[in-house]
Amino acid sequence: MAHEFLKATRIASSALGLLEREIVVPGLVWRDAAGDFSGAEGDTISIRVPARTQARKRTLRGARPTASEGNGIITMDELTEHKVDVTLDTAVYNAVAITDEQLALDITNFGAQVLAPQVRAVAEGVEDEIINEMVSATYATTLTLDETDPYNTAVDANTALNKANVPRTERAMLVGADLEGVFLKSEHLNRVDQSGSDSALRDARIGRIAGFGDIYVSNGLPANVGFAFHKTAFVLSMRSPSVPDGATYGSSQSYEGLAMRWIKDYDFRNVQDRSLLDVYVGTNIVADGPRALDGEGNPTGDPTFVRAVKITMS
Repeated sequence: MAHEFLKATRIASSALGLLEREIVVPGLVWRDAAGDFSGAEGDTISIRVPARTQARKRTLRGARPTASEGNGIITMDELTEHKVDVTLDTAVYNAVAITDEQLALDITNFGAQVLAPQVRAVAEGVEDEIINEMVSATYATTLTLDETDPYNTAVDANTALNKANVPRTERAMLVGADLEGVFLKSEHLNRVDQSGSDSALRDARIGRIAGFGDIYVSNGLPANVGFAFHKTAFVLSMRSPSVPDGATYGSSQSYEGLAMRWIKDYDFRNVQDRSLLDVYVGTNIVADGPRALDGEGNPTGDPTFVRAVKITMS
């Protein structure tokens, strides 16, 4: 019988496939918008957010001032772009030790018994990073859920996004377990077909309501919190670390915004294998809403966060 050896690239690719099925929240946000971090100072890349300005009016056939009376009848505005920084500042990882006895006597399927639990742990860790960003952000609009008819709250969230000129496409609503229960009781919820796919996003969809493409549920969220947002409201960047030259087995893979490194080596002092899965992660919000105006009508101060609406239960 021919020997069958573990292939590092095959293991890493399998890990990414498992990760894709486990992730819910990262699949709803703007992934890797910042591009390549190689050589970036401070491991930070900036995303440019276009300037916003306001139209002015003048009266037709109005008097034209002379040069000594002013600069003319047209007021010039300043265009001020701002940026959103994304920094790779967190390494999400899982490491396990596998003794010789376990490898010889207990483990019959390395992928299912060792790799899958590790991938799930890393996936949940990545999801927690973007959820923490969502929960801790300061929102221009926060709504209290109408528990008698959550449709009303969904309409209000949709209206708030419309008023902020947030694109109507690629919007979603993400809710915790308690909000899910209220929405599922609503007669306005259009339930979706859950069959035909094993993807996490498919399994997490509970329906459509009030102009939102889909409503998703995540147990990673606090049970009494939800968000209505555009895909670009939150940024998640993932970078697969490089495999060190000294690793016995290893592969660093990226696929459709997912990234992961797998390393396996042997600790002979303790007579055991070591398996490590990890990924570098950075998150941020994209705030670009209207700012306060100074005495001359020019925007000043920090932009507000209008691409998302927070929903809470009383």
